[in-house]
Amino acid sequence: MFLSKSFGYALRGVLYVALIHKEGRKVQLDEMADKLKVPRHFLAKIMKNMVKEGVLNSTKGPYGGFSLHESTLKTKLISLVKLTDGMAQFNTCVLSLRKCNNENPCPLHLNMLKIRDGMLAEFSSKTLGDLLDEKNPDFIKSISTIA
Repeated sequence: MFLSKSFGYALRGVLYVALIHKEGRKVQLDEMADKLKVPRHFLAKIMKNMVKEGVLNSTKGPYGGFSLHESTLKTKLISLVKLTDGMAQFNTCVLSLRKCNNENPCPLHLNMLKIRDGMLAEFSSKTLGDLLDEKNPDFIKSISTIA
């Protein structure tokens, strides 16, 4: 039940685009990779998928780049999880035991079910826009090297 780097990069990338959107400009991939300190090639694949799935818009050309889609900030976090990681990690044993289930639980099974259900509820209720609470400047600083 752990989220991948792909999820983290997708989340940070989309949030970075949202922050730059307030300046009225598009974000080019090189800038995003530099500011987020992530590998450009890996980020390119992730952002391409965000565009393909309608989370972001992309425009080609010298003045192109990534921009918000009309529904970007309404996108639930669980959608990013599904796009990047899939939902399998929410259905596998935290100890990687093959026969762990409700009928044959591992020693952590019941405790982890509570955590899993809580995570699913949070990711299903929170939107990308919810994360851009400007009253929390430390969070905004934490996604990139911009202040």
